[in-house]
Amino acid sequence: MNRFGARTRQIRERLRASDRRYSLRQVARRIGVEPAYLSKIERGAAAPPSEATTLRLAAELGEDPDVFLAMAGKVSSDLQEIIRKRPKLFADLIRQLRDAPDEAIFTVVRVVRDGDW
Repeated sequence: MNRFGARTRQIRERLRASDRRYSLRQVARRIGVEPAYLSKIERGAAAPPSEATTLRLAAELGEDPDVFLAMAGKVSSDLQEIIRKRPKLFADLIRQLRDAPDEAIFTVVRVVRDGDW
């Protein structure tokens, strides 16, 4: 879980180097948490926040929300709902793709997205 906090701090500090609006206090205020709590998250002294707060933080820092959720050890509620509708099929699909190269996964995504079956 420390990876989430360390990466969050790294991104925020990089942004702060060119824009003072990315101070810990200002980011915390904009995402709706106390600065002390955000500091604890960044230091790994607190677990990653809820899905909603993680999504606000990702948006604030300009990061991909799914990547941020994954770093926080979470899966978005919309994906959970999709998986719940066909758990066996999605579990099998994910397990089959586990060791596939990225290009193979991109191909599957393109085929499904384009409806090319």
